[in-house]
Amino acid sequence: MKKVFADVIQFRGTHYDFGYYQGEVLRESILIKNRERQWKVRKPLFKIDLDETQQVFKKLAPMIWEEFLGLRDALEWPMEKVLQEFGGYRVSINPSGCSIYVGDHYMIRNYDYHPKTYDGRCVVFQPKDQGYATIGLSQKITGRCDGMNEKGLAMGYTFMNRKRPGDGFICHMIGRLILELCTNTGEAVDLLKEIPHRGSFSYVLYDSKGELPYIVETSPRRVEVRQGNACTNHFKIMTEENRHVLDDSKKRMQVIEEHLGNQLSGKEAFRLLNDTDRGIFSKLYGSWAGTIHTSAYFPQELETWIALGGDQEPEQIDFSNWVNGEDLSIKRIQGMVETDIPFVNMEQADWYR
Repeated sequence: MKKVFADVIQFRGTHYDFGYYQGEVLRESILIKNRERQWKVRKPLFKIDLDETQQVFKKLAPMIWEEFLGLRDALEWPMEKVLQEFGGYRVSINPSGCSIYVGDHYMIRNYDYHPKTYDGRCVVFQPKDQGYATIGLSQKITGRCDGMNEKGLAMGYTFMNRKRPGDGFICHMIGRLILELCTNTGEAVDLLKEIPHRGSFSYVLYDSKGELPYIVETSPRRVEVRQGNACTNHFKIMTEENRHVLDDSKKRMQVIEEHLGNQLSGKEAFRLLNDTDRGIFSKLYGSWAGTIHTSAYFPQELETWIALGGDQEPEQIDFSNWVNGEDLSIKRIQGMVETDIPFVNMEQADWYR
């Protein structure tokens, strides 16, 4: 068992100032040193076109571009390096797992991935220039792997396949755009239909109206929309896009579906996903599919729960109070994960093995 942590990052201000603040925090961090170490042995499987990327962000979300500028100035990096690390456009993505269950006024999510990719950051940001206040776990610093905004819109995504990637946004930047730009599930569905997708993912969208959530199946080739309460790692409409081996995904889906009619409370649903003996929590860390965190979002109350590792009691965060100006007292979320693989936010990691 490894003791792990995620820092709680709170910021109110412009996107540029937030980018600059993050750059100052990251400049000498082990996270950045590990990221730089990986490029000594790994070649990026993508190309960054500076002008095209700037045009895309300037049109869709100019405030995110301002955050990139703040990171550039604080880190004293060329913009191409900022976009390679944090840009979220035309970037490759590794396979992962993930399970999502939506019940009565809550969304519970297991984030299954690899420790060497984990930021270890819970970000609470209230922009003063453009966009909604958000809370969520970050990925690649500027992206969000799940989260909720001040309007009560919650989002999580699940990986589907690596087939034929296209030019476009990757999952965690798409998650960030959904949370900062959209007030409800309808607007989020429209955004997912509009933007280009690099990879194939499903996005689960749930808001404070408490209606049946939307699950948006996306690929570089098309986008389909359905409604449902659960999502793992296979499409139900775009089945031609699915991977050939889906046993684990279907097994987790079956466990969730067996509980859909039980009207579980938020606490019961959290335990279903976080307890290691219930059949959903995954320990496949070496296969890029181990559960690192379980998060819960309650859109009507604007409350968030986060636990690192399995069989953990979640840290409960009152996002509503924070939106209204009350800072959080918690600085770090701690937990236990059953793996020997290094976490890049807290220890040296290499990519030779």
